[in-house]
Amino acid sequence: MAERPAVNASPLFLLARGERLELLRVAADVLAVPAAVAEELRRRGPADPAVRALNETPWLAVVPTPPVPLVIQAWDLGEGESAVLTWAYAHPGTEAIIDDLAGRRCADALGIPVRGTLGLVITARRRGLIPAARPVLEELRLAGMYLSDAVLNRALVMVGE
Repeated sequence: MAERPAVNASPLFLLARGERLELLRVAADVLAVPAAVAEELRRRGPADPAVRALNETPWLAVVPTPPVPLVIQAWDLGEGESAVLTWAYAHPGTEAIIDDLAGRRCADALGIPVRGTLGLVITARRRGLIPAARPVLEELRLAGMYLSDAVLNRALVMVGE
């Protein structure tokens, strides 16, 4: 049975900084934040929007992560990506929410459902939770999200914008 999705630092950081944290809820009502991800975020200091969100948002649940299996270690990912993928790997069918390309490739190779920040915005638009994706994506770009014009335009075509 699938558990709550696990989210990595980048989507949390970008959505908190862009004041769009609620978009994480398109994935589930409660999301798992592996302890390694929480520690990575907390190193930013208590004033960081993602740290405040982590400390003040009851639907972000910090969870321990099992030891990273060799099949994930072999990808030489960051600690956060490895923790998110380990959570999902240990709970078959569980979605990993990560933006890192190497992490997404690892998820694909292991059959782990994966979605990034862009995917959350597109899902929110398709469900009618936001009136348009473009302004949200532009806000997130200003918050630090790397998104090429080509990828942005392809995503907008998917939602009729």
